[in-house]
Amino acid sequence: MLIPTLGCPAHCSYCWSSEEGSPVMKIETINEVVLWLKNFRNDRVTITFHGGEPLLAGVDFYRQALPMLSEGLCDLKPEFALQSNLWKLTPELADVLAEYHVPVGSSIDGPHEICDLQRGAGYFEKTMRGYEIAKAHGVSVRFICTFTSRSVRSKEEIFHFFLKNGFTLKLHPALPSLRNNNPDQWALAPKEYGELLVYLLDQALEHSDEIDIMNINDLVRCVFTRRGNVCTFANCMGNTFAVGPDGFIYPCYRFVGIPEYVMGNVYDHPSPEALARSDAAKLMQQYKEYVDTACGECRHIKYCRGGCPYNAIAPTGGKIQGVDPHCVAYKRIFDEISDRLNNEMFGGPGFEMSGFGAPPVKGAKPKIMTLMHKIVTR
Repeated sequence: MLIPTLGCPAHCSYCWSSEEGSPVMKIETINEVVLWLKNFRNDRVTITFHGGEPLLAGVDFYRQALPMLSEGLCDLKPEFALQSNLWKLTPELADVLAEYHVPVGSSIDGPHEICDLQRGAGYFEKTMRGYEIAKAHGVSVRFICTFTSRSVRSKEEIFHFFLKNGFTLKLHPALPSLRNNNPDQWALAPKEYGELLVYLLDQALEHSDEIDIMNINDLVRCVFTRRGNVCTFANCMGNTFAVGPDGFIYPCYRFVGIPEYVMGNVYDHPSPEALARSDAAKLMQQYKEYVDTACGECRHIKYCRGGCPYNAIAPTGGKIQGVDPHCVAYKRIFDEISDRLNNEMFGGPGFEMSGFGAPPVKGAKPKIMTLMHKIVTR
């Protein structure tokens, strides 16, 4: 991930990644990223511009950065993505993003009133204005919805907002923060998060031909393949890095700007071995070893891996004293999916062995296998 700046024009109530007056990455830093990654590993690379608000870097930055990365790392076949509230999107910027096929993840927390209540007055209108510019210029946009301890009470209204507007739904639970003196003010409690996921599983099955709920797709895929496939459940350590505006390297964008979690700097072109020797990398490795012991008897360990390391250490001031607090939620939804899937495949009233590749029976109540069939055949 590249973090051009930690600055952001929005003032979302629960945000932990915005700093007033944050510097903007220089284009020279992008050149150093190219020189670093060319000799770092031979794996295919995905580069996500994150923040803060990455569009604050401006159109000239992307006019230079995208071809520099695309051509300089052509052997690694780079793919791009960008996370933005879209407030600063202009037609010129949209054209640059479209030229390099950069999909955008944006954030809308539901209908106008709910969204502005937790993201600030005017947020919804400004983001939707940017969304219309993106659509007009051929830029793909998907929305992430953050559920807080308050908005979860309106989950039905929020879901139907996404359904009615034909938006793909991806959700995040509001998280505690290492940067905030009151980290739990907006945080979604693990038990509530688990029940929210089960609710959305039911909605995904009932409306499988009308909406994609990305989290549910990912969770079902985890259970079916027995392997984590998104960063929360994958072994991200050593495979994901974030580069801050000044070139410092961190384990993840959530740590950017916190000195204790610096692993190195792109200007030094560190090797994987050099990054692994950093205190931050050692802490991530300690978490991995902790999970092996703490979660050893859990039936979901292969594809959960204790959840997110950042989530685990945020409530304890950076110390490893437990796994991701959302473990309760993960167990709830993984148990639900596993039990339903086992029932569909091996038992239950009216069960018929139709095979994974078989299309869903017309008129039948949607099941996990129906959703899985949709995921793998699209």
